[in-house]
Amino acid sequence: MEDILINWSPQETRVAVVENGAVQELHIERTLERGLVGNIYSGKVARVLPGMQSAFIDIGLERAAFLHVADLHVNGATPRAHHAESGTPVPIERLVFEGQTLTVQVIKDPIGSKGARLSTQISIAGRMLVFLPQDDHIGISQKIGSPETREQLRARMQALVGKPEEGGGGGFILRTNAEDASDEELGNDVAYLRKTWGQIRERAHRSPPGTLLHQDLSLVERVLRDLTTERTGSIRIDSRMQYEVLHAFGEMYMPAATAKLEHYRGERPIFDLNNIDAELDRALARRVELKSGGYLIVDQTEAMTTIDVNTGGFVGARNFDDTIFKTNLEAAGAIARQLRLRNLGGIIIVDFIDMTREEHRSAVLSEFRKQLSKDRTKVTVGGFTQLGLVEMTRKRTRESLARMLCEPCPTCDGRGQIKTARTVCYDIMREILREARQFSPKEFRVVAAANVVEMLLDEESQHLAGLSDFIGKPISLTAEPTNQTEHYDIVLM
Repeated sequence: MEDILINWSPQETRVAVVENGAVQELHIERTLERGLVGNIYSGKVARVLPGMQSAFIDIGLERAAFLHVADLHVNGATPRAHHAESGTPVPIERLVFEGQTLTVQVIKDPIGSKGARLSTQISIAGRMLVFLPQDDHIGISQKIGSPETREQLRARMQALVGKPEEGGGGGFILRTNAEDASDEELGNDVAYLRKTWGQIRERAHRSPPGTLLHQDLSLVERVLRDLTTERTGSIRIDSRMQYEVLHAFGEMYMPAATAKLEHYRGERPIFDLNNIDAELDRALARRVELKSGGYLIVDQTEAMTTIDVNTGGFVGARNFDDTIFKTNLEAAGAIARQLRLRNLGGIIIVDFIDMTREEHRSAVLSEFRKQLSKDRTKVTVGGFTQLGLVEMTRKRTRESLARMLCEPCPTCDGRGQIKTARTVCYDIMREILREARQFSPKEFRVVAAANVVEMLLDEESQHLAGLSDFIGKPISLTAEPTNQTEHYDIVLM
């Protein structure tokens, strides 16, 4: 069973999903930095790029958003679908033009220097259904596996939705929790979603480009819609005001989930119950300790995330092969948890410890896939490559935990390392020599960090004196306590 803990404050909402006392997921939403995924805007085409088959759309944000031809839907179909019918590609410049107004939805938040990614296929999520107003088919979640159940649900939905000529336009996708829903519950969701779409269309007709037409639910409300399942034992929130808001929202749309809702009144902060703040700090660390004594090294870059598995101090198995196998098995579960906990997405490379026996490799890969099956986010895993690596992808829609909570180190600019004091000394000497060939001051004054000045006065004093004799100018040194090791200035006196 899972428990969901919600820590609310006016500036930030934090949600932890706890299973058997261990934190499995962390979700954070800040009032001033609320994510954009799911938001619907009236956008204006700012520029069409035929070479990239994409367009930049102004939706009123600091950076223009990005619309690729693959996410452009025309008459309920993508240009790719038109390719199959006509045999020739439909270029984006024939589908949109500069100055055109489009109703668009954010499918990926701005990440780093990239603007938000958009789609013109609108989807509005409800408790049990996802509404596709420009489509006309009934889809079923892949997690509803029984063919008989899928067909029954499709037939029930067809009856509830009705035919387009009867006013029943639009397509629907049944989410996993629709499997046991009654016709009344499904009908209420259909009515709510169609009413929401009607309001969006009305706003789009009377609003200028750059207007927000519809905003996705807040994190507190998404707890009921997206995170609560039959495995959820309780949902505890530490704010009385938000408890009442959430209770009213749940009574209207999700009565079954509302029964699990509790107002936490304890004296200890709610996140102290399972040491969640300490877990949050560990989720930002590069090294993750395993119970056996092994450890993981997690490195997140712009292009991909790499995870390295090491045996560390684990020597408990009978032989070396078994030690490696047991470490990798434990690491498979730990990696799956870290991906959810840190919200890591995109391309992920896992370097398990090399295994010589094929049955060990198969068992580790099977365990890894089993642990990843708990992930709510779409995950695709390949087998072992020739180099013994496991390649996988995890859908990325929002910033990772580290990117949300941290910023690059101002000392090393995010490199993770800085030049040594001796390297900086030699940089300074080369710079003085360069300046001496262009200018002829009375004196060169070096303003640098204390450890650099100390090295120039001690171990590098002979080289500095030789440089002074060579250029025929005195060189003075000044220590600046606020300077970092790499930061220095050369003043021409």
